[in-house]
Amino acid sequence: MKFIKIIALTLAIFASTQCSNDFLDKAPLDTINTSNYPTNANELVTLVNGAYQPLQWPKLYNLRMWTSDIMAGNSIVGAGGGTDGIETQDMSNFVTSTDNQGVLDIWRGPWPGILRSNIVLSVAPDLNIDENIKNRSMGEAYFLRAHYYFILVRFFGDVPLITNPGSSNTDLFPARVSKDLVYEQIISDLETAAELLPNKSDYSGSDIGRANKGAALGELAEVYLTLGNNWQKVVDLTTQIEGLGFDLNTNYADNFNPVTENSKESLFEVQYASDGGYSFWDNENQASWTSPFMGPRGANFVGGGFGWNQPTQEFIDSYEANDKRKDVTVFYDGAPAFDGKNYQSSYSTTGYNVRKFLVPLSVVSSYDNSPMNFPILRFSTILLMKAEALNELGQTSQAETPLNKVRNRAGLPNIVTGLSKEQFREKVLHERRVELAFEGQRWFDLVRVLNGQYGLDFLHSIGKTNAATKHLLFPIPQIERDRNPKLTQNPGY
Repeated sequence: MKFIKIIALTLAIFASTQCSNDFLDKAPLDTINTSNYPTNANELVTLVNGAYQPLQWPKLYNLRMWTSDIMAGNSIVGAGGGTDGIETQDMSNFVTSTDNQGVLDIWRGPWPGILRSNIVLSVAPDLNIDENIKNRSMGEAYFLRAHYYFILVRFFGDVPLITNPGSSNTDLFPARVSKDLVYEQIISDLETAAELLPNKSDYSGSDIGRANKGAALGELAEVYLTLGNNWQKVVDLTTQIEGLGFDLNTNYADNFNPVTENSKESLFEVQYASDGGYSFWDNENQASWTSPFMGPRGANFVGGGFGWNQPTQEFIDSYEANDKRKDVTVFYDGAPAFDGKNYQSSYSTTGYNVRKFLVPLSVVSSYDNSPMNFPILRFSTILLMKAEALNELGQTSQAETPLNKVRNRAGLPNIVTGLSKEQFREKVLHERRVELAFEGQRWFDLVRVLNGQYGLDFLHSIGKTNAATKHLLFPIPQIERDRNPKLTQNPGY
């Protein structure tokens, strides 16, 4: 199932601002063509589909979000060497400048989705259509707007907060507002989304993969986890999610297989598709970049094989003995064969490559057609959030149960009982690192725990000694500040 198709209506709504790749280089508040706003249920659903699409772009989950694991020290760029991926190299070496292309991508990536979500929320209430379609559409828009802002606030801190699509009276140069206000809006949006959205089990056919109640509750739990100021709320939300029918897949690998995508473990994932009808390098491309980009260079394992995202020795050494996730996640000398082919350490600068997202040539023969979805929220994440929150509440013995469920699925024994709060916290963070490896989660853990000191200590321990407090946030891109004089810069840049 792939429901996200960009058709004439969505493009027409943005006709006055959009011109192929040019659209992403414009400020998010350009004029929109209100005469083409939706007037019926089908048109509204099409517009909602368009609000999902920026998730698919390289500015977000097709490249920049998963390359944050490189910045977090799990891997190196690899690729073709030299200046290939130089912006990511600079970010991971903490020499990021205000003209870094990767930072600019992440800043610009969410705004089109925010704009489209705002249009849905401004139009849908007045449409005389089926209430179920109206409520679901609004719930999706609230969820998506919250998610896009959650990306922005974690990377940049204070950001402009825009909750309407704009008009002739709109200030085209919005200032940044306190991140506290942004989080208030995110929480409000997710609470509303959870009320409006159906359960995942209510979706069928072409609607499978849309945002659902569990996704909204899960993201809300992640917001409170990030804030670290209401651990009981994290426990309550994760407990509620446990009652919605989600569960761990028996096989960890089923989370990264196009045949078993949107499984019982999936709360929400970015949908990708083969034969999306656009060039691989176009903004509208709907095929995944993970397999061709992460495939071992020169190995002929997958279509493409650009050699990005090569795990470090330190990351490989973090696996416990007999952890079943290792053979699913990474290639190493002696790893199980892939599609009948053996891995060689010479394929990589570090001796290792990511395996988790690869689609073999026997399934997809070209580099530009991978249908591999990208996971954003899985049930294992919910269990790990619950374990972390219970521990922070001083209920460490109760926290062992959800943590052990994740470990047992990986073939690992229960953790040793009687750990202190600090010792258990380290266990949870280790478990998150290996369970969610290369899914774009590790960086956010580094910067949220102990107000970022956990991340700085870790980065220094692996030799990234120039990582400093200022690097816990990205700089505001200078080109955006040149266009909007009200945008202030983050400290230290």
